[in-house]
Amino acid sequence: MDALDASLTALEGGAPRAVEVVGPAGIGKSRLLSELGARAGARGHVVLSGSGAELERDLPYWVFVDALDDYVAGLDPRRLDRLDAATRSELGQFLPALADLSVAPGTALHERYRTHRAARELLERLAIPKPLVLLLDDFHWADPASTDLLSALLHRPPMAGVLIALAARPHQLPTRLATALERAHRAGVLARVELPPLTRDETRELVGDHAELFYAETGGNPFYLEQLARAPTDTVSKASTGEVSLAGVQVPPMVAAALTEELALLSEPVRRVFDGASVAGDPFEVDLAAAAAELPETDVLDAIDELGRLELVRDTDMPRRFRFRHPIVRRAVYETTRGGWRVGAHERVAAALADRGAPASARAHHVERSARHGDAAAVAVLLQAGQEARSQAPATSARWLAAALRVLPATAPADERVALLLPMAQALAATGQFAKSHATLQQILEILPSDQVAQRVEVSTWCARVEHLLGLHEVAHDRLIATLAGLADEVSADGLSLLVELSQDGSHRMDYKSMKRWADRLKTVAEQMQDPLLQAVGLAASARGVTFAGYPAQGQPLRDRAAQIIDGLSDAELAGRLDAIVHLAGAELYQHLFEEASTHAQRALAVGRATGQHQLFPVVFAILGITWMFRGCLHEALDPLEGNVEAARLSGNAQAICWSLYGLSQVVLASGDIERAMSAAQEAVDVGDDGKPSHHVAYAALVLAQAHLLTGKPDRGLGLLERASGGPDLPLVADSWRAYFLELMTRCRLALGEREAAERAAVLADASANQLGLPLPRAWADRAASVVALDGGHARAAADLATRSAETADAAGAPIEAALSRTLAGRALASAGERERAKQELEHAAAALDSVGAQRYRDAAERELRQLGHHIHRRSQPAAPDSTGVDALTRRELEIARRIVDRRTNREIAEELFLSPKTVETHIRNIFAKLGADSRVEVARIVERADRVGAATR
Repeated sequence: MDALDASLTALEGGAPRAVEVVGPAGIGKSRLLSELGARAGARGHVVLSGSGAELERDLPYWVFVDALDDYVAGLDPRRLDRLDAATRSELGQFLPALADLSVAPGTALHERYRTHRAARELLERLAIPKPLVLLLDDFHWADPASTDLLSALLHRPPMAGVLIALAARPHQLPTRLATALERAHRAGVLARVELPPLTRDETRELVGDHAELFYAETGGNPFYLEQLARAPTDTVSKASTGEVSLAGVQVPPMVAAALTEELALLSEPVRRVFDGASVAGDPFEVDLAAAAAELPETDVLDAIDELGRLELVRDTDMPRRFRFRHPIVRRAVYETTRGGWRVGAHERVAAALADRGAPASARAHHVERSARHGDAAAVAVLLQAGQEARSQAPATSARWLAAALRVLPATAPADERVALLLPMAQALAATGQFAKSHATLQQILEILPSDQVAQRVEVSTWCARVEHLLGLHEVAHDRLIATLAGLADEVSADGLSLLVELSQDGSHRMDYKSMKRWADRLKTVAEQMQDPLLQAVGLAASARGVTFAGYPAQGQPLRDRAAQIIDGLSDAELAGRLDAIVHLAGAELYQHLFEEASTHAQRALAVGRATGQHQLFPVVFAILGITWMFRGCLHEALDPLEGNVEAARLSGNAQAICWSLYGLSQVVLASGDIERAMSAAQEAVDVGDDGKPSHHVAYAALVLAQAHLLTGKPDRGLGLLERASGGPDLPLVADSWRAYFLELMTRCRLALGEREAAERAAVLADASANQLGLPLPRAWADRAASVVALDGGHARAAADLATRSAETADAAGAPIEAALSRTLAGRALASAGERERAKQELEHAAAALDSVGAQRYRDAAERELRQLGHHIHRRSQPAAPDSTGVDALTRRELEIARRIVDRRTNREIAEELFLSPKTVETHIRNIFAKLGADSRVEVARIVERADRVGAATR
């Protein structure tokens, strides 16, 4: 109990905490959670509880709904007023009690993390003014969506006094959740309590007589001991040999016999109600138990009274809802009902739920267990349940679709079977079950008639994408080529779609010449299309492919033509092929047209959300994050990139996790959080490295190498860069980003004293920049040449090169890159003796970096200024007199507010900003007053909301 008390004490300080209670069935986990709840209640905390149930693991977020829904339904609506409209809408899709708040279509599959964020914000709101204790029992039976939500809450805990305590059997949690729990345990924010069995002496205190026999039979398991203590004295003689399986647990035979005898003592009407309750659920509702038992409700209520007297069922906080004494009891009752009767009981419960207007997701469990083979109505319910669960709980969706397939008659037409198989394959892929998804897609291709050309192309495309996720890049490429060859006419919508895939899939194989060839072929087909939208798709994808492959001059006119068409389309027209604008934004990113890329990516996101097209969101978020980073919008870039990471973790897609972590690591490195950048980049490398060349890993290695160089380990950085990129000349890096890699390699070589190798890297960067003809590669190449010149003692030449690099980057709209070059120019000018010019360049660089929040780079520029004897004094600049909200904060106050968002303590903020803790406290009081906030949580939410609004208007 000491660990529980310590967690409650820490909770009162406003820190989020977690407790994991681990032990086998019957060991006392539920009792310990109950004790924790009692102690929390005695301290005045809000205590809410929910539980998983073995036979009902298919209702999305059920464990959290069980814990939160009734409490939230009884809240004064004003408690939720400060939640923004988007958060309230997300909660409306998550909690039935708030369904009226949902004003948007269902959350997109890629954006399940938005529901997690909304749930996190709700918990933060519920923890004000009193701490919140959330008790989650039997979590080994939690539905997949609840598991994902808990993993997300452990990875990024609520910023308030919230204690989440879960109980689970050992080694029965999904790997993802087990990993999140272990990470939280190592971080010191989770207390793990492993319950041992009772000792012989404790057993004697509990049961008295028969203690030795009972201990030998049960091993000191409290529930088993209690069950034996309740049984008649002759139970031992009736026990069989060998263990009995109940609720997935091997129960000692004496315990099983005792439980069987206890149930045998029930009268026939009471037992019938008990049977009906076991079918209705745990907890069960009176009317559903009555429907299952086919008895009047008055008889059912009398029976429940008797079951309560015998302590077989217990009250809950809600009227007309009861729980079984223990899941093993419920399982024992359920398994001893007659099979035929049980089928009918499930059918009656399904009908009762339909009569009350329950959604298909609530009825599916009972329909699955009672459907007749070939029952079209049952297939429709299971299909609808799969569709309802698709965005929030794809694993559950796949399960219901598989159940529908089992009910579907063998003679069903191929199109009916495909209508179930295709969404099932997509749901399996969304949960990282790529091998099963691949097998399902191949099954579709086997049954699809050859004359269903459009559908075969769609399925083949999906199959190739999954093959890429499985690392079968050549297989995917060959499949696309074979499908294209089977078309009667390449100049068609189907032919164009296949060519779009082929123009991009070379990136997986790091075969950029292949990308160029297929992009050229795509251009030829696109120009022959009569439909403007299809023409735009082909032109945009071709522009993206040839630019990434290193031919931006050829891609620019294609991009211009595609943009002209797409900008002239309405949103409704664009929704017909949303990939057109996504390819356009990708082409603009590679051509370093950052403002245009940002504009088009945001439109893609808006149209996709409005029309439920989520499949392209990972690419859209990556484009937004990277373009905003280059434009110097670091805080705005964090939101889409962090969302991408959360979504990728949910998907189990290693490539997506690697790519999203790369983008995030690049932004946080620029922001100055080098530890987080290294952690994210290292994880990206670890997750993405499957032993094969990967451009995802190469980019993550780039950020990790930058971090190693900044922390004085250029040898490690260089080694990473070369291994991931194919050697000293970086042959596996696409030409579009080659100069970026080579500039970093130049600096690593110089840091190691390898001047000749550094000169070679700078020359390669120059050649790459000349070939591309884009401004940013030119800026990187000039910066590489500048550091080489400065190292060789040619300070004025170095200054000229660095100044030209800065001006080129400025013209490209990349302020951070420009400021880095100006810092180098300042160093070179100082070395050349031109101190005043050096100060000007360095002041310009420091101010630019400070304005975008690139603190580590700003500090480097200011160190150079101090070496020149220049005193640095950044005053808290006042806001405009008519400013409100975040705009009313001074620069210093905004710096502190952003650190509150990052969960920094006052002491940590003081250390980072070289302020006294008292000064930080004064600033925070001012921030609270200006924002109208009453907690650090509220400050963080207001700042994050302002960032999202600012991002949306850029």
